Amino acid sequence: MLDNLKKILNEDQDPKAIEKITSKLNNLLMTNEEIGYIAVQKKPAVTILPDSIVVTNKRIILCKPKNLGLSMEFVDYDWDDVAASFVKEGILGADFTFSTKSELTHTVDYLPKNQARKLYTFAKEQMDALKNPKAEMPVQEQPKDLGSFQEAEAVEEVVVEEVTDFAEIIPVSQSGYRDEKQFPDEKPESNEKALSQLSQDELFEKLQNYKKLLDNGLIMQGEYDALKKEILSYM
Repeated sequence: MLDNLKKILNEDQDPKAIEKITSKLNNLLMTNEEIGYIAVQKKPAVTILPDSIVVTNKRIILCKPKNLGLSMEFVDYDWDDVAASFVKEGILGADFTFSTKSELTHTVDYLPKNQARKLYTFAKEQMDALKNPKAEMPVQEQPKDLGSFQEAEAVEEVVVEEVTDFAEIIPVSQSGYRDEKQFPDEKPESNEKALSQLSQDELFEKLQNYKKLLDNGLIMQGEYDALKKEILSYM
């Protein structure tokens, strides 16, 4: 752990802030939990009591000094509850933002840019590890009938394709029906392609816009859940 903290301190963090955080975290870390990175807020003016954000191999921990630095408030979120994260860089530093699957959003501002980038990289690695587990099925548990197994996979793929096609937007005429003469062979543009070309900021903004539509009663809950799931898959 000491070697890891030495690497962290090479990113210009306040040594006193790091020391205070780690001393309090020693009693909070779970079994086999290791600190991956610590980013410390650095505002343009003198920051006496900076906020910090700690990422471990199990969770994100927000650290906020309270009572003039005499106590510390810790708020943590497991990686499997984190839906997305991104960094927005400005002139005076960077903002690190992450959202949860329960639609909570947290931002720590005025982070040094190099710290925010490493924080974001570590967060992406942890979320990718959850989405793509490398654990392999034991040989004795593999299905004996490989043909039946492949056939079942094919059926599942067809169902997914049908749902995706149903969600696509089909151009319509003023009468409310698609004009086959006007669009004889034209197929609606894939929504997947459009989303894949958006930046993290644009995806997050699109998700917020869909939430506003839901709150205003312009779309149904089921439509919002489907749109949200699709956008989060690209974040």
